[in-house]
Amino acid sequence: MLARLSIRDIVLIERLDIEFAAGLAVLTGETGAGKSILLDAFALALGGRGDAGLVRHGAEQGQVTAVFDVPKQHPAAAILADNGLEDTGEMILRRVQFADGRTRAFINDSPISVQTLKAVGSALVEIHGQHDERALVDAATHRRLLDAFAGLEKDVAALETLWEARRAAHATLDAHRAAMEQASREADYLRHAADELQKLAPKDGEEAALAERRSAMMQGEKIAGDLREARDAVGGNHSPVAGLSAAVRRLERRAGHAPDLVRPAVQAIDAAINALEEADQHLAAALAAADFDPDELERIEERLFALRGAARKYSTPVEGLAALASKYAADVALIDAGAEQLKKLEAAAADADRRYDGAATRLSAARAKSAEKLNKAVNAELTPLKLERAKFSTQIDPDSASPGPQGFDRVEFWVQTNPGTRPGPLMKVASGGELARFLLALKVVLSDRGSAPTLVFDEIDTGVGGAVADAIGARLARLAGKVQVMAVTHAPQVAARADQHLLISKDALDRGKRVATRVARLAADHRREEIARMLAGAEITAEARAAAERLIKAAG
Repeated sequence: MLARLSIRDIVLIERLDIEFAAGLAVLTGETGAGKSILLDAFALALGGRGDAGLVRHGAEQGQVTAVFDVPKQHPAAAILADNGLEDTGEMILRRVQFADGRTRAFINDSPISVQTLKAVGSALVEIHGQHDERALVDAATHRRLLDAFAGLEKDVAALETLWEARRAAHATLDAHRAAMEQASREADYLRHAADELQKLAPKDGEEAALAERRSAMMQGEKIAGDLREARDAVGGNHSPVAGLSAAVRRLERRAGHAPDLVRPAVQAIDAAINALEEADQHLAAALAAADFDPDELERIEERLFALRGAARKYSTPVEGLAALASKYAADVALIDAGAEQLKKLEAAAADADRRYDGAATRLSAARAKSAEKLNKAVNAELTPLKLERAKFSTQIDPDSASPGPQGFDRVEFWVQTNPGTRPGPLMKVASGGELARFLLALKVVLSDRGSAPTLVFDEIDTGVGGAVADAIGARLARLAGKVQVMAVTHAPQVAARADQHLLISKDALDRGKRVATRVARLAADHRREEIARMLAGAEITAEARAAAERLIKAAG
């Protein structure tokens, strides 16, 4: 419920802080005192349209803060969670209106969009008046309200799940059907391409490996002659190894006569022979590596040519041929197996249709049954509100050709104001005063189902008096037993039933140079005086005071 409303520099309001409690709070005061300003400021805090004209003359900005005590798991908490805001149990909605027309919105001192503020505000407060077009008169909300009255929220949630499953099944079916149609149009080309690529059998990384092997073979061909010539010089017919070996043997035979002269030379020649033998081994290994089969080189050339030709033909890099081959093979498989898969998907979609249609039909029947109960309950409230000749009805138009997440019912509240007249939509048929009373009757019936925790009624008693005004007051008091109710009223019968009476007045400041709106909480004596003023007008008589006292006692 609304716990506190603080207003700064809005039109005639300089500084205003109002504490609210549960029950029925009435706001009274003379015409022009500022009651509409108060509601405009409250609406601004709830996400209403901003207007530079709301800022008090001479101020740079105005500000409105509304503090709510919100029960756990209230729908407003889900909106906070969706926007990354923490639910602390207390929601502080704040709106700053700048004189240049800009506005800023905050919840719990965190900046948020005006759309988010409006969503939270709509979940917390409903404002109803003679010309209100946002609350019950909006046909888009009527289905939700009927479902709330009937307790069908879980059935609707289950239907939304079936709707999503149905949507997903049809999306999968449509995608498969589109893929099959596309594949069928290209069937001959796909089969040819798939066969060709299957025979080619490209592999990932194949081009790079073949090119590297080809380069190595071509380089080996160029150097092989030099390697053979070098090996012939080291270990062939022209090798010095045989001559060096013979020289070592002769020197070794002479070593006994002059060892110091012979030994160094023998050692050096042995080292040279060993080096030449090692070089011969390296040259032999190099020749073996450089040696290749000319047929292998030709095969590599042909493979590279085939791969690169296919890449040009299918407009893809050689590295993409393997993936393309897999895709074409899958497309061909889709054509071959698609008909069978299509049957399965069609069966799944049909099953999802049947499940959704069955649940939607049952929900529609439940709505029709509950609509009769709602009609009876609302019509029972009309006679005391001087609408005894009127009739309320809930129109349900099932249209299975236009299904949706909440079913295929279009729900709208209709009224017939007099016998013999044509019934029609609530907003179009009822006049301003009648509309306000129809709305009150609806809210009394729906108060604990689908209602915001705070309801505001703006002068819904205009143009009525006596017993009708008393009936309106009685119903507002009944509502206040279940939700918080605020009522701007000119009817003493309504004011007499208040749990909290706030008087709106306009005070002169600076020797009459400017005025400011004030709000005072009335105690018992002052409250009787205000109700007497509402009864008598400018001159309050003893009879008016006595009548006011009787109204208060009767209401109590």
